[in-house]
Amino acid sequence: MIQVAVDAMGGDHAPGPEVAGAAAAVREAPLAVTLVGDEARLRAELRRIGSYDTSRVHIHHAAQVVTMHDSATQAYRNKPDSSLRVACELVKQGNADALVSAGHSGAVLSHALLVFGRLPGVERPAIITAVPTPTGQVVLCDVGANVAIKPLVLAQFAVLGACYDRVVHGHGRPRVALLSNGTELSKGTELTRAADALLRHATANPAEVPFRYLGYTEGSHLFTGEVDVVATDGFTGNVVLKLCEGLAEAMLRMMKAEVERSLRGRLGGALIRPAMMELKRSIDYAETGGALLAGVPSVVTICHGRSDVTAIKNAIKRSYEQVRSALPTRLEEAIAQHASMRERAVPPA
Repeated sequence: MIQVAVDAMGGDHAPGPEVAGAAAAVREAPLAVTLVGDEARLRAELRRIGSYDTSRVHIHHAAQVVTMHDSATQAYRNKPDSSLRVACELVKQGNADALVSAGHSGAVLSHALLVFGRLPGVERPAIITAVPTPTGQVVLCDVGANVAIKPLVLAQFAVLGACYDRVVHGHGRPRVALLSNGTELSKGTELTRAADALLRHATANPAEVPFRYLGYTEGSHLFTGEVDVVATDGFTGNVVLKLCEGLAEAMLRMMKAEVERSLRGRLGGALIRPAMMELKRSIDYAETGGALLAGVPSVVTICHGRSDVTAIKNAIKRSYEQVRSALPTRLEEAIAQHASMRERAVPPA
């Protein structure tokens, strides 16, 4: 049975959502969970829940916690018995198959790299997530792991994102683009132009490549259904992701306020309420659960710090599916298929 290790002490409201999310996940999927953290607090949360599958929810004690105030790298050295590091070690030792954490995202990244290392050929791991659009979902890679990158890294993000989209969303040949300030080849930066050249050469024979490279795309095209995967650096990707989340929340609030302005609006609001609730559900980060750290040999899911029970449950279930689909192996194969990009990569002057 696939076992998911959960850093049960990392989230803003830990360990409540982590414990309840684990109990919910094992009710909905054939998996097991190991909750890593303060054993006394975890057992108290389990008693509060009451009924749960004791054969598939386990506890592994860890005495320390990596907080949001800890340095990502120093935490690894200074807190060897943290719930995050112990959970990573359980996966490395083969006692668990995947890691889920709602803790310090920088610490999750550094711990994963130090414990697991990188997949062969991967220059930098990336955080991959998907945002909803009117026609489905668009994959963003990277959304926070790497602020400053080289052209080869950006080109690899396109490859990793395309593979993720094929495995997770089932797109046979995803449409892939680099995020830029225009679609013309003259636009972009030195970084994007060099990465574009690498990708154009790598996809010169389309029949041999499992994705379609479109070149550049603009931010306004993210939601038009014209592209399935967008590759960018982690700084830009994180800004885009947070902007999408904030805009969606603001639009819902403004619509609610407008509806409540008058009796006619309130009557109309009652009619559209089911549609509005479905829209709210579709853009809720909790439905996704978390983002994949792609480029390490194990499935690592990074959740929002404020993740609730639903988010943790869905992150655990998504991790289970990604282990079943051998996603890290598929990502490794995708990078190996485009190994020639490394030979052609020239750092920007």
